[in-house]
Amino acid sequence: MIVSESEKAYDERGLKRKGRCSMLTEERWKEILEILERDGAVSVQELSQTLGASVATVRRDLAQLDAMGKLVKVHGGATALNRQFVTRDMPMAEKYGLHTEEKRAIAQYAAPLIKPNDFVYIDAGTTTEMLVDMITEKQAIYMTNSMIHARKLSQKGCRVYLPGGEVKQLTEAIIGGEAADYIRRFHFTIGFWGTNGVTVESGFTTPEPHEALIKHVAMEQTARRYVLMDRSKFNAVAPVTFAAFTDAEIITDEVPDRSYTKHDNIVEVMK
Repeated sequence: MIVSESEKAYDERGLKRKGRCSMLTEERWKEILEILERDGAVSVQELSQTLGASVATVRRDLAQLDAMGKLVKVHGGATALNRQFVTRDMPMAEKYGLHTEEKRAIAQYAAPLIKPNDFVYIDAGTTTEMLVDMITEKQAIYMTNSMIHARKLSQKGCRVYLPGGEVKQLTEAIIGGEAADYIRRFHFTIGFWGTNGVTVESGFTTPEPHEALIKHVAMEQTARRYVLMDRSKFNAVAPVTFAAFTDAEIITDEVPDRSYTKHDNIVEVMK
């Protein structure tokens, strides 16, 4: 009688034999890690189909690899270890020197999206500041929670609103409940936000709860939503989520791995 390889992996009691089973497990692990290195993230169902293994087996593999520090197990799948955690904001002086060309390309794409008679919300941040520098539409009305942005827009001759509230010294952004209550009174046709990180699972995140509140409220009040971010923000997670991944269109220079290319809310301006 011919015995298949799968049958050889079990003894007469239906228990897994050592050796061959162990090798199969190592092969699956190697394949999983190669997929993550290539794509950045993968679902349990995708792995089950690719490996020809049961969902239970794949979940067990992911749990073991996560415990070994080889990947990050998330709900429904896994991500590569290149995910970074952002626990604090950088000073503006440091941000200005990072990814300048990428931010400029993103801002150049975003600025023409503003049309006459738009009511525009612009979030604080260096990428959105680059957008402000490139704005030429003076028939639109603007609101921003950035003292820097408000001054620049006013100098351009634009009509601009600035909410009251606490000033965050690190970024000169106005934050807190008072500012959020003021923003809730308005309805914006288009808006632009920055973010400290984004993943499909965690959405758009930022380190500061009071600033997250402002971002969340402003986004809720806006019809067309755009997050302006360079590729370094992908696979990064900060402590507070202010919007889901699908709540806004992302304008970026280029996505860092293939796992994001299947999403239709991303525009790559330098690809």
